Amino acid sequence: MPTHTELEEGTTLRLDFTKLAKVADCGEAVLPAVVQDIDSLEVLIVGYVNQQALDYALAEKVATMWSTSRKELWIKGATSGEYLDLVETRVNCEQNSIVYLVKVRGQGACHTNNKDGSPRFSCYYRRINSQGELETLSD
Repeated sequence: MPTHTELEEGTTLRLDFTKLAKVADCGEAVLPAVVQDIDSLEVLIVGYVNQQALDYALAEKVATMWSTSRKELWIKGATSGEYLDLVETRVNCEQNSIVYLVKVRGQGACHTNNKDGSPRFSCYYRRINSQGELETLSD
């Protein structure tokens, strides 16, 4: 089992194809939530929301998900201070996923950091190269 550091900073591709099975097993009715920066439309995070998370997000105007692993409300920024202020919430045609359009209040949305210690703007900071390895995009 790879460590968090190996998963978050390594170059070995280790995609978790069991994630949706874990989500289904979390005991909550949830749907996918894509979080995008409202200005650039860059995808920052993908998570899951239940009714409680959506209600909280709409009332408090801050991106909020349901942590399927911790089984609790996940208010983005509550521990890091890197809040994502909710500007708009969109729903897809089948009403089975949402998009949060947000303004990043601090420096970034990801819980991982750039080399200088600042939060990464997006959780999508690596790409798969032609050799099937991960490359970190510029910090």
